[in-house]
Amino acid sequence: MTNQTTWQVLLVEDHPIFRDGLAAAIGLDDGFTVAAQAATAQEALTAARTTELDLVVMDLGLPGCSGIEATRDLKREHPQIKVLVMTMSEDDDSLLAAMRAGARGYLLKGAGRDEILRALHTVAQGGAVFSPHMAERLGPLFASFTGAAAQQAFPTLTAREREVLGLLATGLSYRQIAESLYLSDKTVRNHVGAIFAKLQVRNRAEAIVRARDAGLGT
Repeated sequence: MTNQTTWQVLLVEDHPIFRDGLAAAIGLDDGFTVAAQAATAQEALTAARTTELDLVVMDLGLPGCSGIEATRDLKREHPQIKVLVMTMSEDDDSLLAAMRAGARGYLLKGAGRDEILRALHTVAQGGAVFSPHMAERLGPLFASFTGAAAQQAFPTLTAREREVLGLLATGLSYRQIAESLYLSDKTVRNHVGAIFAKLQVRNRAEAIVRARDAGLGT
């Protein structure tokens, strides 16, 4: 984040009416300024090179180069910029591809203004956020995607603990992990406590560093 009183936002969306409506909604929050808009991946990359940005709201269905590729290129050139995907795509492949590319959030276009602004604040502050419908599928998806790697990196953890650690590494809160795995908050915190003890780390930040060093959450 830059040393400013507001976060600078780039909107990447090829439908001008939707983009204008989104810009108007974001503009109602004093915490954000829509610094640039783009209709293609190339326009987004150009804007990122010429404008000081903190956040990007990225559509996936862009003409030519996809939003996934655009996110990957943006994160490669400007790793400090945080990306929130906003799309119509509800399929698992798009969700996983966005996370792999470096997105910190995944919202469906049916989200209301308050949900969008909450998501932007969460992502701007370093967290991760997902539409409830997508969050429900994160646990099983993440388990199938990273299970073998996590088992090799953390053999002392149980399968559920590895699953929790992986979701923790993506930036999810304890409540979001609980919702995605259909667990209570207390159960998630118990798992996290066991993870800390087994990995010999003192806190969440140290656990996330260990997880990301092993390739989880990226």
